[in-house]
Amino acid sequence: MTSSRLRRRVAGTAATVLLIGAGALATAPAAAAKANLLSIEKVSLRAPGLQVKVTYSCDVGMDHELVANAKTLNHSSHDQSIAAGTVKKDQLVCDYKDHVASVNLRPAAGSHFEKGDTVEATVFYFDNDGFRYADNVATAVL
Repeated sequence: MTSSRLRRRVAGTAATVLLIGAGALATAPAAAAKANLLSIEKVSLRAPGLQVKVTYSCDVGMDHELVANAKTLNHSSHDQSIAAGTVKKDQLVCDYKDHVASVNLRPAAGSHFEKGDTVEATVFYFDNDGFRYADNVATAVL
């Protein structure tokens, strides 16, 4: 084999490796960098508590729950109402894509929500070790 033939083979092999690498990058999950995000779309009354519509994305194999909390802002701290709700991990679709979940929040004993209340809603992921992350907060008038 002559040296020019050898150089062409090496150059051809290098070009093939570069093309394969570029193809692998192009077909990798594009949303992987944005996984585990939460966004509150809407907060509304749902007797006896509230409902929070959440857009979420999560990593494949994630083992967390989606939690939502809400509290009234237009009441005194003595008369403040609170509510909480959870979407269990087996109800979440974790595939790097955006999905929508409606979280029904139950009010705590003695709490009540009514039309015109200003509420602060918080959503986050809660893992098995007790850590929370990807917090998102929104304020809404019911």
